[in-house]
Amino acid sequence: MNTQQTINYERIADAINYIGLNFKTQPDLDEVAEKVNLSPFHFQRLFTDWAGISPKKFLQYLSLEHAKGILKDQQATLFDTAYHTGLSGTGRLHDLFINLEGMTPAEYKNGGAALTINYSFAESPFGNIIVASTPKGICHMAFADDQQTAFDELQRQFPNATYRQFADTTQQNALFIFRKDWSQLSNIKLHLKGTAFQLKVWEALLKIPIGGLNTYSGIAQKIDSPNASRAVGSAVGDNPVAFLIPCHRVIKSTGEFGQYHWGATRKSAIIGWEAARSIQ
Repeated sequence: MNTQQTINYERIADAINYIGLNFKTQPDLDEVAEKVNLSPFHFQRLFTDWAGISPKKFLQYLSLEHAKGILKDQQATLFDTAYHTGLSGTGRLHDLFINLEGMTPAEYKNGGAALTINYSFAESPFGNIIVASTPKGICHMAFADDQQTAFDELQRQFPNATYRQFADTTQQNALFIFRKDWSQLSNIKLHLKGTAFQLKVWEALLKIPIGGLNTYSGIAQKIDSPNASRAVGSAVGDNPVAFLIPCHRVIKSTGEFGQYHWGATRKSAIIGWEAARSIQ
């Protein structure tokens, strides 16, 4: 799957990576465009079509000071207002996840032996993804730079399940999350394999608003486990549903974005993309 959208994202990712590596020298539009083999005009247009804002404005959203400001003001009404605006009147995104269900002890222990899992591959603004579902909801979503590797990772989570490559309604509904207008989203149901602690952390992640950020210690506070920052970090890293459960919104207390299971550049791209949409 190597469509134009994927090619465009790869160019944007290359540009973001280059800017990040050369941030201190403040590369201008011409320099970054040259690095992605585009004219300045076409690069500016491509970037603005993808992000909704100019490269210069996008760079501001990726700055350390911007992240620190969000962490400081994360409870501010401004962010709640932006959140509602970004959702085009559908209400808080967390409210769409009204059914976050953990798998039964038997399902957890036997590797999904009784489960039939549908899976499919799709495009996103951040590259190709694999999305999988059980009759109860989405059980897995991951960025799939290589389809076979992505499917192998899914199988390792549920080694005894029955698999069918089929894009069902549950998956298609969840993929509306990548649209600019989220008013078409229905209630998204999640069916997750995790410990009670992991489920608690993942539910807390759903409450971080678009355009907002939090820290590992902040999440620990939210779940009434203030001394469990390290355990929270492990649970965030084990998140089985990329983007829908926004583990990318958890950053270091210093304001640095830190690492991401699907790549630090992709994390930066998502944070900037969401920041742009939270003010539109």
